[in-house]
Amino acid sequence: MTATVYLAKDRDKSIKRRHPWIFSRGIARIEGKPALGDTVTVCDHQGEFLGLGAYSPQSQIRVRMWCFEKTPIDSDFFLARIRAAKPLRTMLAKRDGLTGYRLLAAESDGVPGITVDKYDNYLVCQLLSAGADAQRDNLVTALRTEFPECHIYERSDVAIRKKEGLKPRTGVLHGEEPPASVIIEENGVAIEVDIANGHKTGFYLDQRDSREQAVKYMDGKRVLNCFCYTGGFGLYAQKGNANQVTNVDVSQPALDKAKANAARNGFDLTRAEFVNADVFKLLRTYREQGERFDVIVMDPPKFAESKSQLTGACRGYKDINMLAMQLLNPGGVLLSYSCSGLMDAGLFQKILADAALDAGKNVQFIERFAQAADHPTHSAYPEGFYLKGFACLVQ
Repeated sequence: MTATVYLAKDRDKSIKRRHPWIFSRGIARIEGKPALGDTVTVCDHQGEFLGLGAYSPQSQIRVRMWCFEKTPIDSDFFLARIRAAKPLRTMLAKRDGLTGYRLLAAESDGVPGITVDKYDNYLVCQLLSAGADAQRDNLVTALRTEFPECHIYERSDVAIRKKEGLKPRTGVLHGEEPPASVIIEENGVAIEVDIANGHKTGFYLDQRDSREQAVKYMDGKRVLNCFCYTGGFGLYAQKGNANQVTNVDVSQPALDKAKANAARNGFDLTRAEFVNADVFKLLRTYREQGERFDVIVMDPPKFAESKSQLTGACRGYKDINMLAMQLLNPGGVLLSYSCSGLMDAGLFQKILADAALDAGKNVQFIERFAQAADHPTHSAYPEGFYLKGFACLVQ
């Protein structure tokens, strides 16, 4: 028998607007004893049905809504969600020449805690919530139905699962183990992806549109690509006919992959270098040495995982962007990004403005960036917008 969660009085407004989260403080009482990940019925304080959600007793987000109507949460439910999400991705794949894209974007595609990325003939799943974990078999059944030609692999090896009372989990869910490299293409660029060991599910698909938009700034320029991972922006810089590209990352395996990606695309390796270094330290070294660049790409990992880390993250973003501005030639362009969802675009713009003051530079914002279109933001879930960036003209 399904347990029932009753919301406290006046705590139902966001759910009626179809926001998918119910926090622990919004719950008045629970009838029944739901286990970790169980599907529960959600009602307002008077008992009016509001929808069905997944119960997570250890998380502050106590319930994540699957739906706002009475429907079984089974493989057919997930198949319907996949088929609703697929047309957008099919259109983007055709338009941009994609063999790698995000198929399901969690709450924004109506499947809280579930992301699925497609790399050629591999589907890679991340199950980040208790409900997602409990629905693994139904999800796999639905994916096999819609993509019978694909292998399915799980990369649920992220720290956030601990908040849900879950352990890390990786491995084959269907088909074969992924090879060391799966080749995908986007916008005419070929990229090797390490599904089993790479960052996230193997690659940063969310920056695809920003990479393509960066090309127009690269022609004949000297480019510094910070936190380059396996090439990303550096590959697009060479696609855009950059004169020289310096790719920097603290991981040598990532740099080796970046170099292999450049070679795979037939780019001139004499115009690219791959530097194993801590970006913060290297920028200071470059400043002391008087190095200058025409374009700097600043695409760091997430600096803020929680609200308690936001102040420190602001300092980190300010410091690293100030250093970048000081290394640019007059008229140079800084392409700076933040993937910290807790930092909104307005705050990030203010941080860049403060960095400009500290750097003693005159800076104009000339273009804005966001996550790629296969990472949509649902109208009822503004938290789905997390990646923001600016092109900054630095004088």
